[in-house]
Amino acid sequence: MIAAPIRLNLAVRLAREDDIPELKDLVAQAVRQLMRNDYTPRQIESALVHLLGIDSRLIEDGTYYVAEVGDRIAGAGGWSRRKAIYGHDATPNPEAEQFLDPLIDAARIRAYFVHPDFARQGIARQLLQVSEAAARASGFWKAELVATWTGVPVYESAGYTGVEPIEVTLPDGVSLTGLRMMKMLY
Repeated sequence: MIAAPIRLNLAVRLAREDDIPELKDLVAQAVRQLMRNDYTPRQIESALVHLLGIDSRLIEDGTYYVAEVGDRIAGAGGWSRRKAIYGHDATPNPEAEQFLDPLIDAARIRAYFVHPDFARQGIARQLLQVSEAAARASGFWKAELVATWTGVPVYESAGYTGVEPIEVTLPDGVSLTGLRMMKMLY
């Protein structure tokens, strides 16, 4: 028998610059604990350095959210009107400077992390709903993301469909695979 998710007193708000230290800790714990069944320790540590982390542009753009339970950040995630589909502050990406056209491009769903203490309780799903509503309000009619294998079930349950497998080779030569996914937002 599968247990029902615990009902949390969850508050979602825009992320702030002063959240970054706590968000960095959240990312490290989420990646190391929740992704360990899908990726090797070497892949996880490389991804934390080169790929998975906080993109402060999302915070600056007002498109990154945190989910709080009490005074703890239980999860974070957002969307972007910029071309970059992944990356973080430690890995400059020239696509982060280019803006998307909502009439033809898909909004980017970005940087979703849930603290292991709050995993599988609907936090990512709630953050996705907030992000999708904001992207729709900004004129986007579809959304795109690159999911880790750990995240694929969450995104599938939210209506995203797989488009193609993606392999990213990081600067240290380590490769990670995932799945590019899409969803219509109307």
